[in-house]
Amino acid sequence: MNRFTSILAISMSSVLMIGCGSGDGPDALTENQKNLVAQRIAPVGSVTKASELDSAAPVAAMSTAVEKVALSEGSEHTVKMLNSGDGGNMIFEPAVIKVSKGDTIHFKAVDMSHNSASIDAFMPSGASAWAGTMNQDISVTLDVEGVYVYQCDPHAMMAMIGVVQVGEAVNIDEVRGAADQYKSNFMMNADRLTSYLAQL
Repeated sequence: MNRFTSILAISMSSVLMIGCGSGDGPDALTENQKNLVAQRIAPVGSVTKASELDSAAPVAAMSTAVEKVALSEGSEHTVKMLNSGDGGNMIFEPAVIKVSKGDTIHFKAVDMSHNSASIDAFMPSGASAWAGTMNQDISVTLDVEGVYVYQCDPHAMMAMIGVVQVGEAVNIDEVRGAADQYKSNFMMNADRLTSYLAQL
């Protein structure tokens, strides 16, 4: 019996004796009842001190590995604007894409009430902004290397966003820093942008 169990047993015996008189009367607990009480108040499980943990245990094994996006082949790429897709509701598909400098992305309005619009805080320096019309396809040629984050304007609060990496991710640190603040605008799917950036 460990120290904690001993203290509990003594405390419980004191409570029982106070509540039941001297222990010799008709209200005294039988030996079987005392054993049942001791079993119910016995601690369950175990406690491990931080100093006893194996500090050599790999932390990476506990986290799920993120699959990185490969470079998309060709110079023309299609991104669908959807109400629902493999990644959830109100989504661009693919949501994360890597292309080469000078490639063109065709945003297709497969479902209605969507557009594609760049976000100024998430563009490499010198890149041109774009804003598609609602329910219309738009094609954008990306001539500046870096990471771009774009959105569907009417569904921005639902984190209907997408990410394009063009060539080298020269502005990834700035984009990640801006993402931490920007995701407070999302009423749902708050971690979507962070998870997309992790795929680059």
